Amino acid sequence: MLALLTELRDRARTVLRPEVWEYYEAGSGDEVTLGEAEAAWRDFRLRPRVLRDVSGVDVATSLLGTRLRSPFVVAPMAFHALATPDGECATVRGAGDAGCLTVVSTRASRPLEDVAAAASGPWWFQAYLMRDRGLTEALVRRAAAAGAGAVVLTVDTPHVGRKQRVAGVRIDVPDDEYLVNLARHLVLGAVGRESAEQDPSMTPDVVARLAEVGGLPVVVKGVLRGDEALRCVEAGAAGVVVSTHGGRQLDRALPSAHALADVVAAVAGRVPVLVDGGIRSGTDALVALGLGADAVLVGRPVLWALAAGGAAAVTSVLEELAGDLRHVLALAGATSPADLDPGTVVARPRP
Repeated sequence: MLALLTELRDRARTVLRPEVWEYYEAGSGDEVTLGEAEAAWRDFRLRPRVLRDVSGVDVATSLLGTRLRSPFVVAPMAFHALATPDGECATVRGAGDAGCLTVVSTRASRPLEDVAAAASGPWWFQAYLMRDRGLTEALVRRAAAAGAGAVVLTVDTPHVGRKQRVAGVRIDVPDDEYLVNLARHLVLGAVGRESAEQDPSMTPDVVARLAEVGGLPVVVKGVLRGDEALRCVEAGAAGVVVSTHGGRQLDRALPSAHALADVVAAVAGRVPVLVDGGIRSGTDALVALGLGADAVLVGRPVLWALAAGGAAAVTSVLEELAGDLRHVLALAGATSPADLDPGTVVARPRP
């Protein structure tokens, strides 16, 4: 882990309320998947090229037609106002100033329109299919109207994973924050929290439906198998995200680092492949990009930064990661992520 991330993590732990810290850090079940995420990237080794001119290294990339200064993307996470009063408004401002994309959660603690107004860069909207599907569709329409560039449909959450650290599935959040983007769309007499729970009956037809509703490309998040990734693409997905949901859903799920190559091979370049889960340095990102990812998502380090220093700290984290990636790309003999060849990353030999 980069020193800056360690510093911000330590600072965040001192300033956040203990119950908030535990909620942000928690994984599901026995936290096996959570505990394996970071180490899994270290299960690979690099074969650098030499005698290459790496005096200029560019980490810029494009996702669904949007040019970004680096392949680091802010992962969707709930309730940023628990970390800083400006909530997601601070997040999108800080990420945009670093030239990065933010994925804004359905469980955002600030109105989508306020988040969009604060954004200094591109953003996508993360959607859950809720029991009242009209809520999901209303939010997708609002996000599109506010300027979102894509919808990220999370598919690994038919139910929210139980977390022992919080004695349930999530921290207790007041209704005015939990329903800040939902209340206006509730059917008269509906119980908001029940209507907003995940719909476990989701099937692939939802991908095309949300694309139709919002007029935006739909990226499917929460895929760990090549055959499932292919099903998503055939259903109309414009991209897939290899993800274990931060270790917060099915415990003992395969780490994203180990699932990535299978998904990349199955998709075979038809759509972008993104990945998250334990990315804590430029070297982690280099492994992911070398295995075929088009971009990497960063989650908890952004929350640490928000708590420790608001938008400016978010910018610093993302710029530090990009700088570290530039450094290790040069050491690997590459001038950009696209310059990495399939033989750059190999599985660590086992004794």
